[in-house]
Amino acid sequence: MKITPLKGTNDYLPAEAELRDYLQRKICETYENCGFQRIFTPIIEDIENLDKSEGGDNLNLIFKIMKRGDKLKKAMEAGDTANIADMGLRYDLTLPLSRYYANNRASLPNPFKVIQIDRVYRAERPQKGRLREFMQCDIDILGSESSSCEIELIHTTAKALLGIGISNFKIRINDRRILREVLLSLGFGEDQLDSVCISFDKLNKIGAEGVEKELREKEYDETVIAKFMELVSNAPFTLEYVRGLCENTEYIDSLANIIDISNELAEGKYTAEYDMTLVRGQGYYTGTVFEIESLDFNSSIAGGGRYDNLIGKFVKEQVPAVGFSIGFERIFSILMEKKAAAADRKKKVVLLYDEGDIGAAIVKAEELRKSYATALYVKPKKLGKFLNRLEEQGYDGFMVFGRDEEVKMFEKQ
Repeated sequence: MKITPLKGTNDYLPAEAELRDYLQRKICETYENCGFQRIFTPIIEDIENLDKSEGGDNLNLIFKIMKRGDKLKKAMEAGDTANIADMGLRYDLTLPLSRYYANNRASLPNPFKVIQIDRVYRAERPQKGRLREFMQCDIDILGSESSSCEIELIHTTAKALLGIGISNFKIRINDRRILREVLLSLGFGEDQLDSVCISFDKLNKIGAEGVEKELREKEYDETVIAKFMELVSNAPFTLEYVRGLCENTEYIDSLANIIDISNELAEGKYTAEYDMTLVRGQGYYTGTVFEIESLDFNSSIAGGGRYDNLIGKFVKEQVPAVGFSIGFERIFSILMEKKAAAADRKKKVVLLYDEGDIGAAIVKAEELRKSYATALYVKPKKLGKFLNRLEEQGYDGFMVFGRDEEVKMFEKQ
């Protein structure tokens, strides 16, 4: 039998688990302090919900769960291979939240400000930065169409990042409604916009040539593609430039207000700026979209947007919603590389005792626990080797029961 975890999943050593727990705790504390409430949803969802969730390329990455027993047997005998799955693992936390809200909204406040910190699953090709099982840290506001929700989410998410030692970042903001109007002005059809946006979202990954190739593969009009690529060549864009391309300036005015207030609240600790090339890959986004980019590591560390139509798929009426998700695994990797440790961590020590002294040793350990996180171990024969291993595992010191009068701290290199 194999002892290694499946590709795209990880085991975590105690020091790594300690940092992960600390980060999740600090992020959640910031969210709760800002008035958000935590919920939990199952990792398994109905396959129909997942397939109809407009999750963009993520729909191709669903871990599907086959039917069981007679239902599976009948589907296989009928050759109905397209319908042998009836459930799947969630690929993000937004679809489960939408179903949750539809099921429980009579018991929830309006608007509902919610926290989700949990695992999600995608059938990715495992590589650096691409896991099959990973954590997301989400906050969402459901039931309000006010742009104040975007401002609150941006401020709260930035505050959470600063609180765990992540700084030197910028927040890129766009509005899909503005982008859609620009794309329509170029000649794309209404029914083509979602697909064009998904390709445009890959601009930073595959470049302008890659986007152009995708649009040609989708067999769009060559004249329209040429106009689009000319537009792309004029990047970066300002809101004033885009204002000249749009007849309706309502969304431009709203976006400018979000950016202005976000920068005021930032007090110089970060910046918020307009970026028309930001799309976000999920098809369920309907309006404002945003992403936080780490300038130190040149990568995205958080993202989100408004998804006003997704809950309506469950309740047959539009329910406005907007959310922001921290890329937990990227943050964890950054801080592990910096050899970060939990800032509020109690010093950890070990109390070593002889086998017959367990009762008295526990009493002593309880005394030590007023000042230290204290573990109990029977004193080994090779004490030096054992202490070296404890130090490697992040312990700060030790005490031998019946011999030492106080804790001896390891000398940090």
